[in-house]
Amino acid sequence: MSRATGTIENTHYAMTIDAGGHKIIADESASNGGGNAGPAPYDLLLASLAACTAITMRMYADRKKWDLKSVTVSLHYTRKDGVEIIDRGLHLEGDLTDEQKARFADIAERTPVTLTLKRGLAVNTKLVPPLPAPDLDQRLDEALEESFPASDSPSVLP
Repeated sequence: MSRATGTIENTHYAMTIDAGGHKIIADESASNGGGNAGPAPYDLLLASLAACTAITMRMYADRKKWDLKSVTVSLHYTRKDGVEIIDRGLHLEGDLTDEQKARFADIAERTPVTLTLKRGLAVNTKLVPPLPAPDLDQRLDEALEESFPASDSPSVLP
């Protein structure tokens, strides 16, 4: 299914993420000790929800041939007294009836990422060995010891 890999080195706290072959920079804000070189982790979470919401709505509108010109999804994550909430606003542009707008609000509640967040999600963590760095000198020595057809002596038949 989906895969992502993130690597952080010595820069506080900028990191590179490879998500589906796309490079993303994530960081913390300056107020959290970062350089603000990219979105922070919760910003990325909200971005995923916004993308899933808008794309699902676009797909639905296209299938129904409804006049949806654009969708803007605004999200705000808060945590207070141990309770986490995401408030989502849907800004719909186009010639839509009140019934169609209500249907879009219903669809937003059932997008794949929305349902995943509402259900909760198990996260399994394990330590894995680092990938060994190739020893270039050893690899060159091994390559030079091999016999290659282009370097073999030609044989002459009588």
